[in-house]
Amino acid sequence: MRADRLLATLLLMQARGRVTAAEVAAELEVSLATSRRDFVALSTAGIPVYAQPGRGGGWTLLGGARTDLTGLTLGEVRALFLLTGSAATLDSTARSALSKLVQALPQTFRAQAQTAATAMALDPTPWGEHEHLRPEPVAALQDAIVAGRKVTLEYENHAHELTRRLVDPWGVVSKNNIWYLIAGTEAGQRTFRIERIIETVVSDLASTRPSNFELTREWGLIVEDLEQRRSLVQATILTDPGLVLPLREHFGRHCQELGLDADGRVRLQVAAPMARSIAEQLAGWGGGVEVLEPEAVKTHLAALGAELVHLYGPNPAGRPQAQQEG
Repeated sequence: MRADRLLATLLLMQARGRVTAAEVAAELEVSLATSRRDFVALSTAGIPVYAQPGRGGGWTLLGGARTDLTGLTLGEVRALFLLTGSAATLDSTARSALSKLVQALPQTFRAQAQTAATAMALDPTPWGEHEHLRPEPVAALQDAIVAGRKVTLEYENHAHELTRRLVDPWGVVSKNNIWYLIAGTEAGQRTFRIERIIETVVSDLASTRPSNFELTREWGLIVEDLEQRRSLVQATILTDPGLVLPLREHFGRHCQELGLDADGRVRLQVAAPMARSIAEQLAGWGGGVEVLEPEAVKTHLAALGAELVHLYGPNPAGRPQAQQEG
């Protein structure tokens, strides 16, 4: 787009002081004639640019004038390049964009920006797992959001039923390598798990997005609602101090420390959607965990224990007993 090119031209002038039409043409991959027309357009728009003819000449901002297009402070530049630089290690397009952005920064900011861009790397793959590839529909959905276009989705729900619907894509979120689409539908705002999208077709229809929609806020509300559903049942347990950290890591935000008991063990509260879910997660800790309440969790633990004894006890079910010598 021409507006983007004019802005890039202005940033180059601001960063380098003086540029030639040939330099800008090569940098922005346009013709020399286009580059010259862009300088004239900037001047017509009131930007104080002028041409200095002759050897060593070029285009520059009048009197060294500067247009602060971003208002970025040094701290903001560092934060921006730390964040985007870590993601750019995996994306050649992002690396190219960062390189151009560095050239547009004031000279005093450039060195720290370049260092910040290479100071951190992100590896989203957990130990012992294969790399999680970004689902194929993500790129198309992002393009549709930016372009403001409706999307037709063929979607497989949790019951493995295929549905087809036209939606307004509002935002894409990645949580622990699982991608979600927040979209507007005839039934209101809905969240779709992107790996369940079978087909994505971007339409020519204009998409509508609420003027007060803010992706981070909406995702926070969705997470809070889902976490509440995942903590419908709470259980109070006692455990050795050495198991507190592993239990907290296992249950995450659904584990709260309630204090120290009289016998030196730590009292915790853990939560899950169902009593059986809590029992299944605690069974592997054996005698290191004692459930105080509720009774439903104790009942499920007892049933699980009985099943294990039945299968692996002294006389496992389904195995012939050894004959005794008489």
